Amino acid sequence: MNDYRRIFADGLWGNNVVFVQMLALCPLMAVTTTATNGLGMGLATTWVLLSANIVIASLRHWIAPEVRIPVFVLLIASLVTLADMAINAWLHELYKVLGLFIPLIVVNCCVLGRAEAFASRQPVLASAADGLAMGLGLTLALVLIGACREVLGSATLFAQASLLLGQSFAFLEIVLIQDYSGFLLMLLPPGGFLVLGFLLAGRRLLERPRP
Repeated sequence: MNDYRRIFADGLWGNNVVFVQMLALCPLMAVTTTATNGLGMGLATTWVLLSANIVIASLRHWIAPEVRIPVFVLLIASLVTLADMAINAWLHELYKVLGLFIPLIVVNCCVLGRAEAFASRQPVLASAADGLAMGLGLTLALVLIGACREVLGSATLFAQASLLLGQSFAFLEIVLIQDYSGFLLMLLPPGGFLVLGFLLAGRRLLERPRP
């Protein structure tokens, strides 16, 4: 039980994909203009991480070390293709927003990195926990950065959640300020870097030893 607690603590905070490993920054800056987009991208990546870890951990004894990286990439690409087709079929509006960044999950360093560093060396259950924890940590970072940029840029929160994710997510939609003129910088990539920088600084302050 303690091992699983450590795995989830690492994924959500101690070894967070974005705030510690500084991976997945390309989709982070491109799709986090709203918290809704961040949630959609995070859930898609979480599914790929979880599935890839389970499949690779299950097959690790049959994969020769000399060809493990090409095999990992092939398996991950197959799972990403399934995710891409599923989002296109059932969440088409979200698919149009995320666009090219769904197929690019294949080359996301955090997915291949967890496959190589953890799933290829650990049993299935622990690998599933690692994939889920890392995916949830990434989703948390995407939603948090997207929420900050959306609030500052357009004074809304989870805008168009019902359109992109389905009517069951309509309760998330919040308008904070009516007729807000907007802060365009926050909706552009430089705004993403600014928000990420402030969040990293806040994390450092929280982890600084108390006098």
